[in-house]
Amino acid sequence: MTLMAKKFTPEVMLSAPRRSAGQPNPTGTHALFSVTSYSFEEHKKTSQIRVLDVKTGNSTLLYEDAAYSEPTWITDKEFLFFKNGGDKGGTFLMLADASKPGSEPSEVRHFKGSLSNLRIKPLSNGGFAFACSAPTTPQGELATPETKEKSRSTGKVYDELFARHWDTWCSKDQNSIWYGRLQRDDSSSVMTFASSSGLTNALAGTKLVSPVPPFGGTGDFDVGPEGLVFVAKDPELKPLASYTKSDLYFIPLSSFEEEPAPKPKVVKTPGLEGYSGSPVFAHDGKRVAFTRMRSRQYESDKTRLMIVDVTSDDLTAEEFYKTEDGEGSWDAKPDAILWSRDDKTIFVTAEEHGRAKVWKLPSHPAEAKELPVALTDKGSVSAITLLAEAGDSDQLFLSSSSIVDNSSYTLLDPSSTTTTLISSTSLSGKKFGLSHSQLSSIWTPSSDKSYNIHSWVLKPSNFSPDKKYPLCFLIHGGPQGAWMDGWSTRWNPAIFAEAGYVVVSPNPTGSSGYGMALQDGITGQWGGRPYDDLVKVFEYVQVNLEYVDMENSVALGASYGGYMINWVQGHALGRKFKALVCHDGVFSTLHQWTTEELFFPIHDFEGTLWENREGYEKWDPARHLDQWATPQLIIHSELDYRLAVTEGLAAFNVLQHKGVPSRLLVFPDENHWVLKPENSLVWHKEVLRWINHYTGLEKDANPAETKVALR
Repeated sequence: MTLMAKKFTPEVMLSAPRRSAGQPNPTGTHALFSVTSYSFEEHKKTSQIRVLDVKTGNSTLLYEDAAYSEPTWITDKEFLFFKNGGDKGGTFLMLADASKPGSEPSEVRHFKGSLSNLRIKPLSNGGFAFACSAPTTPQGELATPETKEKSRSTGKVYDELFARHWDTWCSKDQNSIWYGRLQRDDSSSVMTFASSSGLTNALAGTKLVSPVPPFGGTGDFDVGPEGLVFVAKDPELKPLASYTKSDLYFIPLSSFEEEPAPKPKVVKTPGLEGYSGSPVFAHDGKRVAFTRMRSRQYESDKTRLMIVDVTSDDLTAEEFYKTEDGEGSWDAKPDAILWSRDDKTIFVTAEEHGRAKVWKLPSHPAEAKELPVALTDKGSVSAITLLAEAGDSDQLFLSSSSIVDNSSYTLLDPSSTTTTLISSTSLSGKKFGLSHSQLSSIWTPSSDKSYNIHSWVLKPSNFSPDKKYPLCFLIHGGPQGAWMDGWSTRWNPAIFAEAGYVVVSPNPTGSSGYGMALQDGITGQWGGRPYDDLVKVFEYVQVNLEYVDMENSVALGASYGGYMINWVQGHALGRKFKALVCHDGVFSTLHQWTTEELFFPIHDFEGTLWENREGYEKWDPARHLDQWATPQLIIHSELDYRLAVTEGLAAFNVLQHKGVPSRLLVFPDENHWVLKPENSLVWHKEVLRWINHYTGLEKDANPAETKVALR
C-alpha cells in the first residue's frame, strides 16, 4: 500500500491508511496487522488484513473485507479472526493460512452473539485457550436480536446509575467474558471447540461486568495455562457512576472446558482502591502483572505496577516501588505490560515529557531497587510484544507513532536500547511532506519559578526564519492528559502547521507525564494554575520566538481545552487572540453534574456540588460572560453525554446576544469525539476557515488538486 500526497491537508490525513498494532507470529518472521482507509471520492471505507515480512519490511494483502476483524496467530502460519455474520447475524470464528493470501478461510463456528476482543493462548495438551467478550443478557446468555425485549414504546426506565454512558443509553445487556477450548480433530485436522456448547460465560451468576465500559477491551483480561484473569468494577459500590474502583479477579481453569465457570476470586491490594488494568500472565501462568490506582474517585490517579501469584491461597498482590507514605518512589504511570521470555524481566510503557516510552525492570518487586530507565526516546509507543516466543531472540516488536508519522513498526534490543525501523506507512512523514525536524520543545518557568512548563513547537514544513507566522495555540483536554509526540486524526498539530501556522502545544499544570505533583496541581484549580501557565507560555513565545506573528494568534481546545477557551474568553489572555475555537467545552462548571461519570467532578472539584458549591463557582466561565468579546467558533455534538450539547448552545447564545462574531457547528451523530471521516473533514474545514479569516490566511484549507493515492 502506497500513499502519496502533494501537501498534508485534512483530506490527506483522513484518507491515509490506519494500521493496527503489529502482532508477530511465534518465530518472529512475520507480523499480522489490519489496516483501514477511507475514500472521499467513493465515500467508502476499506478494511484489509495484511501480513508483514519482518526481515524485508514488505507487506502482503491477505484479505480485503470489512466483515473481517481481529486477526490473531495460533501457529506460525495460521490465524483466527472474527467475521461479522451479515444477513445471518451473529459472529463467525474463521481460520486462515497467512502463507496462502486470498485463500478461502474455513469456518470454525458460528455464534449468535456479537463477539469481540479475541484472546488465544496455546495449552500444554496441544489445544488452545480461547476467550472473548460479548454483550450478555441478565440471564447470562449471549445477547441476540431474539433476546431483546419488544416494546412499542421508546421509554427507558432506570433505578440506578449509569443511565447513560459516553454516547449510549444503558441497556440491561452487559459485557461478559466467554471462554472455551479449541482443538484439532485428530482425523481431519479441523479446528473445533472441545465443548458442544462452544463457549462458557465466565461471569454467569455474578454481578461483574468485563470488559469495563465504555472503553474496555482485550486489555481488561488475559488467559493463561492456569486460568483467566479480568478486571471489573466493584458492583457493591453504589452508585457506579461515582466510583472508579475496579478489582482484579482470577478464575482457575485447568482445561477451559469447565461448565459452569468456577467462582471468580478477587485479588487483594491493601491500600489501593482505584482502577485496575492491563492484567498479563507470565509465561508459566503462575504470576500476573497488572496496574492499580489508589483513589476510588480519581480516574487519572497514578497507576502502580503490581504482581500476584494466582496459585497462592492468599491472593494478595505486591506493589513495585512501594513507599511508607503510599506515594511510591517511581513517579510515572505504567500502562501496557510485557513479560520477557524467561519471566525475569517486565517491560512497560509509561509517559514521560510528552512521549510514551518503554521501560525495563526486574519482575520481582524485591529486586526492583533502582528506578527504571527508559529504553526509547522518540515518538510514542502504543503496543509492545516479543518479536518471537520461540527461539532465542530477546528483541521487542514495537508499534509506535509520532506527530509526523501515523504508524511505524520497529525492533528494540533491550540490552543495547538499539532500535531498528521495519516499516513506516509514511516513510517517517516524508510521504506527507512532513519531517521530524519541524518539531522542537520549549520549557517555560512557572510564575513562582517552582516548575517548568513543557510545550511542543511545530513549524510549517516550508518554514523560513526570515518570515513571520501566525500562532496556533492548542490547549489539550483531560485535563489530566498531554500533547504527545504521537499521531492523531482528531487533533493533529501538523494540519495547522501546514496551513501556515507555528503551532505551540503547552502541557501546563494538570498534564500527565511530568510527575504527579504537576498533574495533581489542577485539583481545585481548574482556572488557576493552568491558566497562569498558559499565560507564561504565551509571554515566552512573544519574547523568544521572533518568527511568530503574535498579533495574529488563535487558540483552540476541546473538552477541558474547551473549558479553558471559555475561561480565557472571560480573562485578559482572551484579548490576545484574534479568534477562538471551543470544541465540546464547559460553559458552566455548575453544570458538571449533567455528565455521566460523576467521580470526575467529585474529584476535580473536591466534593459534590452541594458539599463544595463555592469550589465549582470559583472556576465557572459563566461568571465572566460580561468580558466575552473575542470571535469564537463553537463546536458540539448531540451524542456527547460527557458534556451535554447544551453547554455549546449556551455559549453560542451568549456570544450571539452580545453581538460577538460567532459560529455554531453541531454534529447530531457524533459523541465527545468527531469520528466519521465526512464529519471530521467538515470539522477541519470549518476550523481552518474560521481561524484563517481572522489571521489573514485566506487559503483554501483543502485544495482540490490535493489527492491521496492508494495502491
